[in-house]
Amino acid sequence: MDLWRKIRRRWTAFYIRIRLSKSGGVARGRCCCRGRCGCGGIYDGGNRGTNGGFMKLLEDVQMCGYKDVEVMWNMLSMRLQPDQAEAAPSTTSAKFPNRTTEKKKKKKKKQVAMAYMSMGEAHRKITEYLNRFSDAVSSQNTTSFKSLFAISSNSHFLLSLADALNLFQDYNRLIKQSNNYSHFSDIVTPLFRSLQNYRQGNLVETYHAFEKTANAFIQEFRNWESAWALEALYVIVYEIRVLAEKADKELASNGKSPEKLKGAGSLLMKVFGSLAGKGSKRVGALYVTCQLFKIYFKLGTVHLCRSVIRSIETARIFDFEEFPKRDKVTYMYYTGRLEVFNENFPAADHKLSYALKHCNPQSEANIRLILKHLIPVKLSIGILPTDRLLEKYNLLEYSNIVQALRRGDLRLLRCALQDHEDRFLRSGVYLVLEKLELQVYQRLVKKIHIIQKQRDPSKAHQVKLEVIVKALKWLEIDMDVDEVECIMAILIYKNLVKGYFAHKSKVVVLSKQDPFPKLNGKPVG
Repeated sequence: MDLWRKIRRRWTAFYIRIRLSKSGGVARGRCCCRGRCGCGGIYDGGNRGTNGGFMKLLEDVQMCGYKDVEVMWNMLSMRLQPDQAEAAPSTTSAKFPNRTTEKKKKKKKKQVAMAYMSMGEAHRKITEYLNRFSDAVSSQNTTSFKSLFAISSNSHFLLSLADALNLFQDYNRLIKQSNNYSHFSDIVTPLFRSLQNYRQGNLVETYHAFEKTANAFIQEFRNWESAWALEALYVIVYEIRVLAEKADKELASNGKSPEKLKGAGSLLMKVFGSLAGKGSKRVGALYVTCQLFKIYFKLGTVHLCRSVIRSIETARIFDFEEFPKRDKVTYMYYTGRLEVFNENFPAADHKLSYALKHCNPQSEANIRLILKHLIPVKLSIGILPTDRLLEKYNLLEYSNIVQALRRGDLRLLRCALQDHEDRFLRSGVYLVLEKLELQVYQRLVKKIHIIQKQRDPSKAHQVKLEVIVKALKWLEIDMDVDEVECIMAILIYKNLVKGYFAHKSKVVVLSKQDPFPKLNGKPVG
């Protein structure tokens, strides 16, 4: 009880002093200590040592091991509002004070007051988080549980919790002193460290701490029989990837080797292994696979996708139709891109078309992302998009390419590739678009054939190479007869032109029946 009297005595003295300083006056009156604090029973509204004794009292309370004392301290600390912590300048100061010194003192007093005032609130916020965590696990509340791990979401609750953790450093004792929290200390303790570092901008340390949280969570997740925490696992998997990317940016900016994203890939493979068994948990394997795809594409190690794809498509424990729709769309998008890299255009067309068909129609950004890779695939098999589609999804970089295919304008195609080279290279479709030149040559020869047929139908099937050379020169493309001869040979070999080549007379003899076969959804060659 002596400590409680000490708390009440010091608090009352400090509270009266703050209230009087806010009103701008200095008062003298009876002190609540009745002379026991050395003031002779008289309270002076000046600056005589109240803060020093008050902060010492704060240290005494923090060192005290009794929980009831802490509870009473928190109750008292909530009585003083934040705006009362800003004391007005003393009226006894000099007439012309040093403004810089005065501002520093005022800022320091404010920080001390706010630190003191925030202690009770910090304790309350940490306890609130721990209670939410414990209640979510006991009631298996998926929605509440998953929100507790979303560090990068910058939610107000987690940011204020991070501030509380940076103020109330002794949260380990708070976790271990309760049976409700101590069981999850391996998850919560590194998670708190991760929140602290994220709030302070230490992204590498944030990732390190969250990685420990993820490992502890995976171990606990394996022990749970049902898949009630699957959504929380999704959040952890997402955070691991995002925090690793941010940590690598920080490392690169400091001149160090970025390696965290690679480590995140290894960790997600561990998560994938924990979901590969039988039961309701296996539906989460496809989400983890999609996050792995994002990591491998970011790192440029797409060959690592093969082992995961093999597990999904050939393992008997997985049924593709039982996976969530959003995960199937993402999976088809990335595997379709892989088929583009392998130049397997029919398979790429099938997978990207599936992703486009089942994508949420309200998500225009995702539809645009799919079309950026689907349009080059469609062009390579002879299917041209409409101008309306390109305008709707802001894909006008393909507009001139489509026009070049329709006109047989090789110059327009090359200019379009040059103008948007960086964009096409980042998307990984530049080489696919570059191979469209053969279709443009086919269209050019076809237009020459149509013009000759109108002038002299009897000789329309005979196209001289010199005529093709002149047409190319009109397009400002210099080629000699030998180069054009090689191109025509390739067109015949690729079945873009039906006919034969008369080498001596330098004439291409076209078939009288369907000399220019349509691709009909089949790739060239």
